[in-house]
Amino acid sequence: MLSSSAQTPRLLRHSPATAATTTTFTLKCLNTSPIPASAASPPPSSQIITTHTSLLSGQTSAVDLAKSFLQRLRRNEPKLSSFLYVSPDDSVLKQAEELDNKIRNNEEVGALAGVLVGVKDNICTSDMPSTAGSRLLENYRPPFDATAVRKLRESGAIVVGKTNLDEFGMGSTTEGSGYQVTANPWDLSRVPGGSSGGSAAAVSARQCMVALGSDTGGSVRQPASFCGVVGLKPTYGRVSRYGLVAYASSLDVIGCFGSSVADAGILLQTISGYDNFDATSSTREVPNYASQFVPVDYMESKPLKGLKVGVIQETLESGVDSEVISSVRSAVSHLEELGCTVTEVALPSFLLGLPAYYILASSESSSNLSRYDGVRYGNQVFGDELKALYGDSRAQGLGSEVKMRILMGTYALSAGYYDAYYKRAQQVRTIIRNSFKEALDKNDILISPAAPSVAYKIGTTPATFHFFILILSSHSPFMYSFHFLFIYLVYLKIFVI
Repeated sequence: MLSSSAQTPRLLRHSPATAATTTTFTLKCLNTSPIPASAASPPPSSQIITTHTSLLSGQTSAVDLAKSFLQRLRRNEPKLSSFLYVSPDDSVLKQAEELDNKIRNNEEVGALAGVLVGVKDNICTSDMPSTAGSRLLENYRPPFDATAVRKLRESGAIVVGKTNLDEFGMGSTTEGSGYQVTANPWDLSRVPGGSSGGSAAAVSARQCMVALGSDTGGSVRQPASFCGVVGLKPTYGRVSRYGLVAYASSLDVIGCFGSSVADAGILLQTISGYDNFDATSSTREVPNYASQFVPVDYMESKPLKGLKVGVIQETLESGVDSEVISSVRSAVSHLEELGCTVTEVALPSFLLGLPAYYILASSESSSNLSRYDGVRYGNQVFGDELKALYGDSRAQGLGSEVKMRILMGTYALSAGYYDAYYKRAQQVRTIIRNSFKEALDKNDILISPAAPSVAYKIGTTPATFHFFILILSSHSPFMYSFHFLFIYLVYLKIFVI
C-alpha cells in the first residue's frame, strides 16, 4: 500500500496544503487489531465523519450540503477545469433529498451518506459519460457502474461528476487530456499532476469531499503531492478493477483522494473487497481502517516508539530538488521525535523501475487499446475499406502520447524483440519486487518523495515519454538499447502516423 500525504507528519492533524511535493510511504501489513474504545473517540479531523454526524443530528441537511458544494464547484470550474462532466443540479439535489427523507424516517444510511464524490473519467458510471479523457470515446456511456462506484452509491455517496485526466491515464500533468487542461488550485499557472489531476484538483479546491482516481505508475500519489491532498494507492487486488478502463492491467489500481488521512482510509474501506467480476481482486478480509485512527491528544509523547522507518537513499540523490530533499528530511526528523527508528535503505535496483515500467505498461496498453478500432469500441471514421477505417479512426481519435506508447509496446512485444525488451523488463520487475520485500522485512515503512520537484508550469514540460527518455537514456546500461528503440519509434511516428 502506498500513500502520498500533503499533511505535515503531525499525526493526522490537517494543515493547509501547498503546491509543494510531499512524502510517499510504502507500508507492509501492520497490526490491524481494533483500538480500545477509550482511545478511539473522538475521531480525528474528517469531512466524512463530520458530515455523517451533522446529518444524523439534524445540524444540516444533505440538500443544503449539496447546494454548497455545487455552488463552489461551478464558481471555480471555469478557472480549474477539474471536471469533464458535472451532474445536473436537479439530479444531485434529488439524491440528497431522498437521503434527507431516509434520515427523517429513521431509516439506516451508509457511512458515506451525503458525501459528494468526484470520479475519474476512466472509471465507468452508468448515468454519465466515461471517456477516459479520449476523443475516441467521446459521448460513450457504459451500461453499468464500476464496482467501486456501485459500492460508493450503496453507502450513500453522491457522485457529483467525472474528473479530467491524461488520455487513458497516460501522462503526469493532465495536459494530455483530449478535452482540456486542468490547473492547480494553489497556482493556476501550474499543472495539478497526473494522470488523476482532475480528481486531486477537485478535492484540493473543495469542489467535492473525496474522489476516486487510478494509479498505474504514480497517477494518484504524484497529483496528491502537487495539489496538497492525501492520495492513497492500495495494494493491487485490494480494490476491484471491474469498470476501470484498462491501461496496463497488471499495474492498474483504483485509488483514493481526500483532504485527510481519515477520509482516504474511510473511502478505501468502502470500495475494498473481493469482486466476482474481477479475478485478480483479493479474498482477504477488509480491515476496519477507521478504527485505527487515533487523535493526537490521546497519544503518548512517543506514540510511534518501536516503528522502524527506512529512507530510500536513491530517491534523495541527484535529480531531486533541494527543497524536496529538505522537506523529506524534516518529515523524517519529526518521525524520530515521535519515537521511530530511522535508517537509510539502499535499493540499487530502484532506478531500473522507470524503464521497466515504461516497457511493461506500454506493452500492456498496446494490447488493451487494440480494441478501440472504430468497430468494436470507439467513435468511427468512415473509410473506403476496413484497413482505412481502422487507421483513420485511431489516428483521429488518439492523442500523440497514446500513439507513441502503443508503438513502443507493439515493438517491444514483436517476435524479434520480445526477449530483449518485454521479458527483460519482467525480470527487472521481479528483482525490484524482491528488493522491496527484503527492505520491508527489516522496516515497517519505506519513505521517499512523491515527486522530484514541485508542480511544473503549464506548457513547460515535454510529453511524458520524451521526458523519460531525456532523463534516463544515458543513466543505465538497460537504457542504451532502449534509446535506439526510441529513435526507431520516432522514425515510425514521422512516416507511419
